[in-house]
Amino acid sequence: MIRKSTVVTLRLQVHFSTRPYLWATSLFTMRGWFVFFSLVFLFPTSGFLYAQRADSASTVIIQRVNLVGNVRTRDRIVFRELEIHTGDTIQLTDLPGKLAWDQRKLNNTNLFITVTVTARKTADSLAVNGGPTPVEVDVVMKERWYVLVYPVFDLADRNFNEWWYDRGRSFRRVIYGARLDYRNVSGNNDRLVGVTEFGFLNRFLVSYQRPYIDRAQRLGLRFDISYQTNKELAYRSRLDKLVFLRSEELLRKRVFVGASLTRRNGFYHFHTLGLRYVRNQIADTIARLNPAYYLDGRTRQQYLQLAYGYRFDRRDNVAYPLRGTLITGDAIWYGLLPKNDLHQLEMVASATRFWPLSNRPNGRWYAGSGVRGQLILPRRQPYNDLRGLGYLQEVVRGYELFIIDGQRFGLWKNSLRYQLFNSVKQINWLKVKQFNTFPIAAYLTGFADAGYVRSSIAQQFESRLANKLLIGTGVSLDVVTFYNLVGRFSATINGQGQRGFYFNIAQEL
Repeated sequence: MIRKSTVVTLRLQVHFSTRPYLWATSLFTMRGWFVFFSLVFLFPTSGFLYAQRADSASTVIIQRVNLVGNVRTRDRIVFRELEIHTGDTIQLTDLPGKLAWDQRKLNNTNLFITVTVTARKTADSLAVNGGPTPVEVDVVMKERWYVLVYPVFDLADRNFNEWWYDRGRSFRRVIYGARLDYRNVSGNNDRLVGVTEFGFLNRFLVSYQRPYIDRAQRLGLRFDISYQTNKELAYRSRLDKLVFLRSEELLRKRVFVGASLTRRNGFYHFHTLGLRYVRNQIADTIARLNPAYYLDGRTRQQYLQLAYGYRFDRRDNVAYPLRGTLITGDAIWYGLLPKNDLHQLEMVASATRFWPLSNRPNGRWYAGSGVRGQLILPRRQPYNDLRGLGYLQEVVRGYELFIIDGQRFGLWKNSLRYQLFNSVKQINWLKVKQFNTFPIAAYLTGFADAGYVRSSIAQQFESRLANKLLIGTGVSLDVVTFYNLVGRFSATINGQGQRGFYFNIAQEL
């Protein structure tokens, strides 16, 4: 969970509050956008979206599955993602769909730059008289560069706009350091992450995750340890903006150690059970300025946390999905022991659907719609442990410069996309094979969002946006490229009539 006192990795954005994008937002009124999206997303016509499958008695039998290109990745990791196996008998009409979803699942492991899964007839097929036709399936992969060590240069603020307009463009709010991201350490899709950061904060993090530790490839483990100190801290909000204090002394220390057990049932069902110990400490100054930070003027907070998460993920691309479904649910119990300083139950759930608006193979129109909600109990909780809208992807587009804190929120996000192009470029002069394949796609997107934050602290922190319906709409140009990088240029208008033009790097609906 992202808190007021933590720092979010830079998502580059540029904001202009005046003329340049008026041509875009004037094409659609806010009311018109929402009428349109209501018709598209609340009353979809399933017959229009999906082609009717023709009956056919023709079948094929999978004679062999050939893996090509997984130099480091173990065969069993690849086979774990495949629904098609040697010896399977499949209806001929079902084969293309199964091949396509197996290819998408392999792409979503983030182990490969490109993956193709195809079927071909074998020499034995010519001798078959009746019965299933023998075919071979070829899985051709191009692995990524797995060891990345790179410098960190981030802004401490939620986005570029906040740093540029609200924080005086101060380089004292810069985070620098180094990061190790080592994927596929042992060829089992495991991942080791190490982070060392200085500047606005000091942070040290080590994390290791192995998705499968059993022979059935269902159970996995993850371990995390982190230590962080701040000399500048967001200790409260006012008028839906974070208020910071800077000091030469440490204002906050935070340590956590955690372990998680994961389970994957089938292909699309993921469960996580995690236990974490957290210890926080703030300076006396913070407690005086905001006694509700840890409640009752406390300067220390420690607790044991138990979390359960469920995810059903059947999307074609985790970075920029065009079809499929994502359903998530999380329950976090803070304060397992009676003497813990925090006792809180947080529940978050979301459901998102993506689909093509045409059943033609070369269709270019896509839609997506998702809802998300949060509930925190009981109502009175430390300010640091409340979260509303405005953090990470939990934002009504058009309100990127604001945070709205509260115990409950609901969010509805909708997108309509038109594919401008989708291609893969081969850079022949670059000899490193992990970098000479350059996929790139672009989409023109219209969006309309709505959100609501229920807050009992709105008056205390002078919020003007809590306990009100928030509406935002606009258009964007989305560019999807190398290593699942998504860049978005957006022109927006919100319910308060504020216009903005943004650029951000993110993965969102």
